[in-house]
Amino acid sequence: MGIGGDNIAIQFNHLQKDFGLAKYLVTGGAGFIGSHLVSALNGLDHQVIVLDNLSSGRRENIENWLGPNTCLVEGDIRDQSLVENLLAETAGAFHLAALVSVPQSIERPTESFSINLEGTLNLLEASRKQGNKKIVFASSAAVYGNRHSYPVSETMAGQPISPYGLHKLMCEQHAELFANLYNVNSVGMRFFNVYGPRQDPSSPYSGVISIFIDRLRRGLAPTIYGDGSQTRDFVYVGDVVQALIKAMNSKKQGFAAYNVGRGESVTINMLWQILCDVVGTNLPAKLGPAREGEIHTSLANISKIEAELGYKAEITLQEGLIKTYEWATQ
Repeated sequence: MGIGGDNIAIQFNHLQKDFGLAKYLVTGGAGFIGSHLVSALNGLDHQVIVLDNLSSGRRENIENWLGPNTCLVEGDIRDQSLVENLLAETAGAFHLAALVSVPQSIERPTESFSINLEGTLNLLEASRKQGNKKIVFASSAAVYGNRHSYPVSETMAGQPISPYGLHKLMCEQHAELFANLYNVNSVGMRFFNVYGPRQDPSSPYSGVISIFIDRLRRGLAPTIYGDGSQTRDFVYVGDVVQALIKAMNSKKQGFAAYNVGRGESVTINMLWQILCDVVGTNLPAKLGPAREGEIHTSLANISKIEAELGYKAEITLQEGLIKTYEWATQ
């Protein structure tokens, strides 16, 4: 299964005693983060139902785990009856299906609303009808927008500057409402910049690290949008999986939102330099115009998730870049 498959599953074997054995629904489970979560859940001997329409996810991402304990259902998170039927078979859901691109949400705000908000609402409503099954869902650092003070913490009010960020904030607001009105337990995971094996570089909206590595493999200079001084808090996908599992395992009632990052930031220019050092090249990057709707500075305060869930970012940026580059070139 290679780097990022077996290794991530093995990383969480120590959680099995506390986590208990169950069946879980993973929406978007054939995607980048979802497939790593499916791998880890299989490593913990859980049964998994993957719901994915394969618009961006790939069957081959989870091919190694399909069988008695894991099945793939090709379908859309906006299909309410399908969502209700699948959740009925499980103890809870990890909700990762989304239109994840800020630029795409600006180009197609109605579609972003439909997929990101209505899809989440379908799961919350299904949970309400079925005895309040726990929902752990992907939120985003985009809910914060451009702030004047950093690191950002969960106590700060959301100020999104894109439809994507707004719709993720609205998902959290609906989740909190369902917790208060109907006792539906849920957790919104505010992902910062997630990277690692299986992240698809083919789209211009993919994560910057996967695009940079793809260019390095081909000896091509990447384009850095803006002047490269913008910063990001990059978190390795294995640490994100750790956070998701801990959130599902938590006994905390109601709704909670958590930052999921490393609590460290790096400029895009420095990121490119670190990658060049890893590979052993000095290829200069090109500069392009800044992208509309993208924030300039990103840095997470992760003290809440550390204190309440016992999360710890275990993989440094350099370690994660080496793992990702090795996977991309194997």
